[in-house]
Amino acid sequence: MTVRRRLAATALCAAAAMAGLSGCRSKGDIVVDQGVGITAVRSRCPAVGIPDYTGDITLFRTAGAKTADNIDLVAAMTNVRSTCSENADKVYANVSFDVLARRNDTSTARQVSVPFFVSVLQGGTSVVSKRVGQVTLDFAAGAARAQAKGSGGAYIDRSAATLPDEVRDRITRRRKAGDLDAAVDPLADPEVKAAVARASFEVLLGFQLDDAQVAYNATR
Repeated sequence: MTVRRRLAATALCAAAAMAGLSGCRSKGDIVVDQGVGITAVRSRCPAVGIPDYTGDITLFRTAGAKTADNIDLVAAMTNVRSTCSENADKVYANVSFDVLARRNDTSTARQVSVPFFVSVLQGGTSVVSKRVGQVTLDFAAGAARAQAKGSGGAYIDRSAATLPDEVRDRITRRRKAGDLDAAVDPLADPEVKAAVARASFEVLLGFQLDDAQVAYNATR
């Protein structure tokens, strides 16, 4: 599946604020607050988001008839939360989420499993890993709605998510008025920009959809 512009992508520090985590600024982070006026915090922990058109899934009673009166079930992924931990070799990101679903036929109790994926993206383009799981929804007899929780995890090489010392020094070096590069954003340097991209990872999750389901979500 082609990865499109990511919705709901958020740096872990933002997620940590909601989850009550601490330690976003820790050893290994880059904090630039002087020199050319750049303020940035970079962590080895990945950003987390849902790719466009993969955050909901629609199932139809009869295949091929994508009309409102043929809809069987609609489910959406929400309340995405992330935690992150590091050791000497790996960074581990755990992602949890809720699935809210609604069905049209409420005559009997029913159990429905929907597939989801968790993938790791490096540099915004390269898929490093991908895992597929299932979330099971239990509808009681007479109930139109159901809710379930899902979770997944991903490991990232700590060394791959760490900027080389030379690049770190070029970004964080204090610049004084009169220096030739005093007014130049170091992140605009193509070499620095490429190094930051290589060391940047995202954990993406969404429903595991086929091409027809993605097209339906994109055009409805």
